[in-house]
Amino acid sequence: MAWQRDQKTDDFRTVPAWTLAGTCETLIPMRIANQDVPAGTRCYIDLPLPPLYTHTSVAMPVHVINGKRNGPVLVVTAAIHGDEINGIEIIRQLLASRGFNRLKGTLITVPVVNVYGFISGSRYLPDRRDLNRSFPGSERGSMASRLANIFMSDIVTAATHMIDLHTGAAGRDNLPQVRYEFGSNSTVDAMAEAFGAPVILNSSAGKGTLRAAVGDLPYLLYEAGEALRFNQPAITAGVNGIVNVMRYLEMLPPLKNRSDKKRSVVAEDSSWLRAQQSGILRATVDLGSSVESGTILGVVADPFGELETDVVSNHGGIVVGISNNPLVHEGEALFHVAKTGAPGSDSQTIREIQEELEESHEAGDPR
Repeated sequence: MAWQRDQKTDDFRTVPAWTLAGTCETLIPMRIANQDVPAGTRCYIDLPLPPLYTHTSVAMPVHVINGKRNGPVLVVTAAIHGDEINGIEIIRQLLASRGFNRLKGTLITVPVVNVYGFISGSRYLPDRRDLNRSFPGSERGSMASRLANIFMSDIVTAATHMIDLHTGAAGRDNLPQVRYEFGSNSTVDAMAEAFGAPVILNSSAGKGTLRAAVGDLPYLLYEAGEALRFNQPAITAGVNGIVNVMRYLEMLPPLKNRSDKKRSVVAEDSSWLRAQQSGILRATVDLGSSVESGTILGVVADPFGELETDVVSNHGGIVVGISNNPLVHEGEALFHVAKTGAPGSDSQTIREIQEELEESHEAGDPR
């Protein structure tokens, strides 16, 4: 079955895929997981995965919107880590947006890549491996390697551009930010600027990550919020950002009357400040705070308060990541500080961008 828009009601209805073939026969269908999605249609595809040991079937959900005109193929993914649910809600709200009847090209969304981890509320796969350290994978490797291989073979090969949605790990909160390696791809430079997240962070791809595996494919990573928690400003920033990128790629028409938006704060580098002793953390700064070299970000103390150690920033910048778990061990990452040119004014810019996001959310439709 596929989906077709009813011209009178503007709703989508299910129809057999063969019925749609003649509607847009001059355009090339999008082929995903051995299934054709004719132009001008929506289609839900269940990408088969290895079953559970209970013999229960498992499938990766894929939602394809194929426009009536040829154009870029944007793949948007979430929950490569099974406990990162903000991206799932971003995709749900994105698909509920209006205006895809004017889509040029194809939007492919995969709200839950790591289905196994999502089922159990875990960051990892049942084999205790991190899927985002297992790309590009192989047909004969570990469970994580095989899942990575299926995803690369059936989804990534169709893409001309990608946006991958992530959150912080359990107990860590990230300020909405996009990450990529500066200067590696001029298209990604433009995608990052168009996205409009509060922060753009220079970051190289780690070994085994999807970002490293896609090579020269224009790829943008969005980080925002915390695992297993919805963060509405982060969700709104994600939805708006994807729509902004689609407008930049000319997949959607430009806005006619849009006021100038605040430019993202750009950070060439960043570092994590770690606990110098085990104990209980009392944070003294918030996400988005500006700090200077020597600023005390928090205090770690033993339960009796007899031994206290300050967590001190070794450079100026903006706090873009923070640990929400007050119980820490020596060496744990506590504060992520991005190095920016003017922390004071940059912090104000971030607040203004967040206010724009709140207004956008109250308006009820992505900008």
